[in-house]
Amino acid sequence: MTFQSDYASLAERLSAKGIDVEAIKARLKAQHIETPSWGYGNGGTRFKVFAWEGAARNIWEKIQDAAYIHKLSGIAPSLAVHIPWDKVDDYAALGQYAKEHGITIGAVNPNLFQDDQYKLGSVTNPSPAVREEALAHMIECCEIMPKVGSSLLSLWFADGTNYAGQDSISARKRRMEAALQETYKYLPAGSRMLIEYKFFEPAFYHTDLADWGMAYAMALKCGPRAQVLVDTGHHAQGTNIAHIVSFLLDEGRLGGFHLNARRYADDDLIVGTNNPYELFEIYAELVAAGDGAKDVAYMIDQSHNIEPKLEAMLLSVLNCQVAYAKALIVDYRALAQMQAAGDVLGAQQVMVDAFETDVRPLLRQVRTEQGLHPEPLAAYRADGYAKRVAQERGIAISAGSAIQ
Repeated sequence: MTFQSDYASLAERLSAKGIDVEAIKARLKAQHIETPSWGYGNGGTRFKVFAWEGAARNIWEKIQDAAYIHKLSGIAPSLAVHIPWDKVDDYAALGQYAKEHGITIGAVNPNLFQDDQYKLGSVTNPSPAVREEALAHMIECCEIMPKVGSSLLSLWFADGTNYAGQDSISARKRRMEAALQETYKYLPAGSRMLIEYKFFEPAFYHTDLADWGMAYAMALKCGPRAQVLVDTGHHAQGTNIAHIVSFLLDEGRLGGFHLNARRYADDDLIVGTNNPYELFEIYAELVAAGDGAKDVAYMIDQSHNIEPKLEAMLLSVLNCQVAYAKALIVDYRALAQMQAAGDVLGAQQVMVDAFETDVRPLLRQVRTEQGLHPEPLAAYRADGYAKRVAQERGIAISAGSAIQ
């Protein structure tokens, strides 16, 4: 195949820089990108959801689709679930069904934003009764985790206010803190609690967890198994996400990512599309952190509204793979020398050289060694899976939608 000669040429160039190509391939084969159950069903924006023929109608079909994406990519071996969208009577059977399809159940996400009683918030709601109900739901999700084999509780809150004076901001802060501390007590052994933040939407005056610093402060008050979850779309324009990632890594508090892309705010577009260099910068910080990043969880969180569900998900996973490959081939030894010498542009060029390198031959080689098709998107388009499930499932009205 042509790519094999291209790979040999690339490997030779990398080896000449002292970069261990075999080690890079091993890390690429071990990459783990978790896909979300809600990305396989009909989801969209709060304005309109466009139903897609063949979209998964229930958690069982979502598992089938996730397994298919893993079969094509080789690096998507787990599925995040959202409760109650993915609620079942027998969670042990759900975990077993996923295992039979070659994947596992990943993060468990409580839904604390769609029920009518959460209009004024969930765990920060002025009503003690509503707060108790929200807390009970988070504890329920902690109890679900060991049944499905999950080690991650992923928390996002739509809580906030729209007007000055609507509620006491400091009182809501204390309510949030109390709820998270109580939930922390119910975490299964060996599991982690990831606290997500969002600077606006659906609350427009203030959001109770508006940025990474607030989420970090809450994590510190809960304990060492509470960490921050960075959604790449949950930032103001111009925010340096790589800086946030580096800081949290150094503090040992970066728990994971919800990966997506945005042009303006929380657009939830296919990761790596609008700003691929930003994604590369983030992955470079993760690679540079070494063992400090070994427990970081990588999860897709996107709302595929006008895109084909399966192809969009596959592209998201593959774009993460490309960004990781480019971060792995950065000449970190040369970079350190440039930094020590104060060579501003030399250091910057080391990064650009890696980013502009065509890593597709490397990735094709990795997939071939894994027994996969070297071109997953081509394999998807040539396969009949999407057509078959479209015929079997038809068009469902809804199967759970995330606006996060």
